[in-house]
Amino acid sequence: MSGEGLIAEPRAIHASVGHARLNELMHRGTEFLGCEVAIMGGAMSWVSERNLVSAISNAGGFGVIACGAMGPELLDAEIAETKKRTLRPFGVNLITMHPQLPELIDTCAKHNVGHVVLAGGLPPGGAIDRIKLSGAKLVCFAPALALAKKLMRSGADALVIEGMEAGGHIGPVSTSVLAQEILPNVSKDIPVFVAGGIGRGEAIAAYLEMGAVGVQLGTRFVCATESIAHPNFKKAFIRASARDATPSVQIDPRLPVIPVRALKNQEMVNFAAKQREVAQKLDEGEIEMAEAQLQIEHYWAGALRRAVIDGDVERGSVMAGQSVGMVNREEPVAAIIRELVDEAAAALESRG
Repeated sequence: MSGEGLIAEPRAIHASVGHARLNELMHRGTEFLGCEVAIMGGAMSWVSERNLVSAISNAGGFGVIACGAMGPELLDAEIAETKKRTLRPFGVNLITMHPQLPELIDTCAKHNVGHVVLAGGLPPGGAIDRIKLSGAKLVCFAPALALAKKLMRSGADALVIEGMEAGGHIGPVSTSVLAQEILPNVSKDIPVFVAGGIGRGEAIAAYLEMGAVGVQLGTRFVCATESIAHPNFKKAFIRASARDATPSVQIDPRLPVIPVRALKNQEMVNFAAKQREVAQKLDEGEIEMAEAQLQIEHYWAGALRRAVIDGDVERGSVMAGQSVGMVNREEPVAAIIRELVDEAAAALESRG
C-alpha cells in the first residue's frame, strides 16, 4: 500500500459501551485534530522531535513538535523529517517570546502544518493573523478564565489549560482548579484540552465529562520506546515518585523567572546560583531585564539538553510532571495510548 510503514495498521475498534462513550466525548477533539484519539503529545524540548511525534500520530494520537529554541532552518528540517515518518496530522509548538517567531510561523506554513500551538504567554501582535492566514488552526494556552476569553476574541481555534502539576515551565494553579474555572464557562464555545498531571485514563474520563474535548500528556510519553531521551533520563523517570518532581525556587523577586518543575538533583541547586549571578549583573548594570530573562531561558535549554541527550541526570535538568510516579516502564507509544484509552473507557462504563 502507499506509504507503507509510515502509518500504523488500523486497530480493532472496541465495541464496549465505555469505548463508545469515550469516542462520543472525544468527538469534537478528534474532529478538530484530525486523529483517532484526542490525546495530544505535550511539546517537550529535545524529546518531542521527529521520532516521538510521528509515533504518537501513527498510534492514533496527535504528536506535537517542540520548536523551543530552534531557528527556522532547524524547524524546517524537523518538520520535513517528521513528514517522512508519518502521513497523519501533527502540530508544531512555538514559543511566543522567540525572536524569530514570524519566520517560524512561515516555516510551518511552507510545510502546510495544520495546527500551530503558541506557548509562553500572550501572542505578540501579528502572530495570530500570520498563523490564521496560513490556513493553520491556532491552539493557545490559557492560564486563567480572563485570558481564555481574550484568546477566544483574538482568534484562537482551541485552548489548552495546563495546571502546575505539569513538567517544565508551570503556572501557580492546579489542573483541577483551572478545569473548574474555565471549562464550564467556555467549553461550549471552543474546544478545550486539559493538561498537567494526567497519567491515567480515569483522569482523562473525568475531564471529558467536565467538558474538555481531549487532553495533552507529556511526562507519560518520555519513556516510550520511540523516545530518543537518554537511557539515564528514562531510568530517572521510572525510579521517581510524584514527590520528586518539584518546582524551582525564585531567588530574586525582580527576575521574571517562571518556575520549572523537575526532578530534584544538583541542577536545582545550580539554578539558584545562576539566578544570583544574573541578579548581580542586573545590579551592576551589565545587562537589562530582557537580557536577564533570555539568559535564564538559555540556561534552562542547555541544562535540559545535558540531561535528555547527554544523560547527565545530576547536572542537567530532568524536567518532569508529577505524573512521573505513574511511569514505571519503557513501552511503545501505541501501548501507552491503548492503555489510557482502555482505562478511560472502563471508567466511563462503570458510571453506567
